[in-house]
Amino acid sequence: MSNRIEDIKGQLIVSCQALEEEPLHSSYIMGKMALAAKEGGAYGIRANSVDDIREIKKVVSLPVIGIIKRVYSDSQIYITPTIAEIDELICVSPEVIAIDATNRMRPGNISLESFYQQIRSKYPTQQLMADCSTVEEAIEADKLGFDYIGTTLVGYTEYSRNFNISDNDFEIIREILGKVKHKVIAEGNIDTPEKAKRVIELGCYSVVVGGAITRPQLITKKFAAAVNSLKE
Repeated sequence: MSNRIEDIKGQLIVSCQALEEEPLHSSYIMGKMALAAKEGGAYGIRANSVDDIREIKKVVSLPVIGIIKRVYSDSQIYITPTIAEIDELICVSPEVIAIDATNRMRPGNISLESFYQQIRSKYPTQQLMADCSTVEEAIEADKLGFDYIGTTLVGYTEYSRNFNISDNDFEIIREILGKVKHKVIAEGNIDTPEKAKRVIELGCYSVVVGGAITRPQLITKKFAAAVNSLKE
C-alpha cells in the first residue's frame, strides 16, 4: 500500500483519534493504531492533530485525511475551524484536509464560502474534504468545489439530530450521491462491516469507520450493556 490518495477508491479508511480525556490519547498509540488498521486492510487514515499525523506518517505509508479539533468561544465549529489550523496541518502534509462544512458561522463570524476561498487562495493544490450534516450542505460544498464530500456530521448538528445516516438504506447518502458531482466519502455511525460494504455498493468513493474500530471504551460499552441487560 502507498500514500497515493487514489488508492482509497472503494476502500476502508480508519479514523484513528483519541481526545485528551480518552484513555488512548497518545500520538504513539495512534501510530500503533494506524499500523494495526493497515495490517487489517485499511487503505487510508483519518487523524486529528499535527502530532498524531506526524507519528502516523512515520509508521505507515497510507494517505491521511487530517483535521485539528479546536474549540473557539464564538463558534460551535471545532473541526479545522480557522486558517490557523490549516496552516498547522500543511506542515505535516496530509493528503486531504477535512473541515466542518456545515452552514454555521466559523470563528470570527466567517462564512463557509469565505473560509473556502481563503484556503484555496493560500493553498491552491491542497485537497479538501467537506464534513457535512445535511443534503443541502453537501450540495453547497459540492458547488464550492470541495474535492470530497463527507457525511461526517449527519446527526451531530442541532438541526440534523433527528437524522440517522443508515435510516431507509442510507437515504441521505443516496440523495447526496444523486445531487453532487464530487466524490462522496461515507462517514458517521457506520459501525458494522455490513454498513461499510453497503455504502460502497451505493456508490460512495470510500468509507470512514472510527469508533467501531479504534475506541475500545465504546466497543466495550456495547458488550457490557448487552451482558448487563440480562440482569434487568
